[in-house]
Amino acid sequence: MRVLMWIIIATAAVNPAQAQLRLPGAPLPALPTAKLTQAIGQTANSLEQLKDVRRLQIANLIRANPRTVAADPHGNPVVRDELLAFSPSAKGLEAAQALGLRILREQTIEDLDIRLLVLQPPANTALAKALRRLREADPAGTYDFNHIYLGGGTVLSRAPSDGPPRDNASANSAAQAASRVGLIDSGVDIAHPAFHDAVIHSWGCDDKIVASTHGTAVASLLLGHGSGFHGVLAGAELYAANVYCDVPTGGAVDALAAAFSWLAKQRVAVINVSLVGPDNAALAAIVRTLTSRGYLLVAAVGNDGPAAPPLYPASYPRVVGVTAVDAHRRVLIEAARGKQVMFAAPGADMVAADNGGKYSAVRGTSFAAPIVAALLAETVSAPDIDASDAAVEALARRAIDLGPPGRDLTYGFGLVGAERISASKEEMPQDGRINR
Repeated sequence: MRVLMWIIIATAAVNPAQAQLRLPGAPLPALPTAKLTQAIGQTANSLEQLKDVRRLQIANLIRANPRTVAADPHGNPVVRDELLAFSPSAKGLEAAQALGLRILREQTIEDLDIRLLVLQPPANTALAKALRRLREADPAGTYDFNHIYLGGGTVLSRAPSDGPPRDNASANSAAQAASRVGLIDSGVDIAHPAFHDAVIHSWGCDDKIVASTHGTAVASLLLGHGSGFHGVLAGAELYAANVYCDVPTGGAVDALAAAFSWLAKQRVAVINVSLVGPDNAALAAIVRTLTSRGYLLVAAVGNDGPAAPPLYPASYPRVVGVTAVDAHRRVLIEAARGKQVMFAAPGADMVAADNGGKYSAVRGTSFAAPIVAALLAETVSAPDIDASDAAVEALARRAIDLGPPGRDLTYGFGLVGAERISASKEEMPQDGRINR
């Protein structure tokens, strides 16, 4: 009988996210986008700075989009004037109608037996107050804000130079050729040379390609392949869902739900989610439905620091939470710690594809998660609980134990995938361009 250690630990109760990074009552000074990006990309000098980075990122998002983005009582970004109802009962719908809420949008995920409603409270009713009343009227229902989830890492620009990065990784082409992997992120620059031989199915943004540095970088680590660079699954098939589309409310829960629906229809078993945010009742229910049907979700644990509350979806039961280490196999100072950490993978001192045919240095747990997702996708071809459990157990046995003996709160089972990533930060050409 197999001993499923990872299930026992991963399904243990995790404290719900509380005040993720509470926004102060007084307005924050404006921080130019360029300076904010630089601040996020640099290694924090103190743990306090780690908290400030995410707080400022959220504050800037809300300040720049006051008509569409707001904050919940804990300071997390939400879509203004929108609440979510997960598969509401007839009683729940009656309660919502009695409170004056109206249905803005509705989506049905037939493959998962899920119905998700986006509700709007009556005018002059505070969003938090409307949510509280709805929960009181239907205690058995599942209701929450339409939270917005953000990326868990940064792509850094580089100065010009020449020559491709040196290819120093190994690959198993036979195993990769049959692999399929899903990605929920921002858009992928499918014209990048790293994806020249890749099979990529794109979804979202009304079938338009809205490329982003974050999504492009994560995708390249999954299956990119070029002159001197390749990700883990060069030659695999990627199903990439863009949940941002360059709009302020991108990354909201209802967009994540639609992306999961598309991937479920395609029967893509392993799905990488390098996004982080607070606990959300609707998202938790969607993740629980997916994992109970054998889908394997891999998520970044986030970069708010070792003392920060857990971030989601990485902290939900049965989700494979991934932290990041540098070239010296040391956990990143900004990486989260806790029971949600299942594996560690490279997440700094390396490069990934960037928009415009370039490669850039990357840093963060966002870029460690796709390495783990790709490794799991090598052996999990269809949604199946037993196959998913076996794949995670096999990967745990191969992991290099970096912390105390056995699984720990910093490195999980240990380091995986270091030998499968090709170009280090030092080996990368500073302009990052590939010879065609």
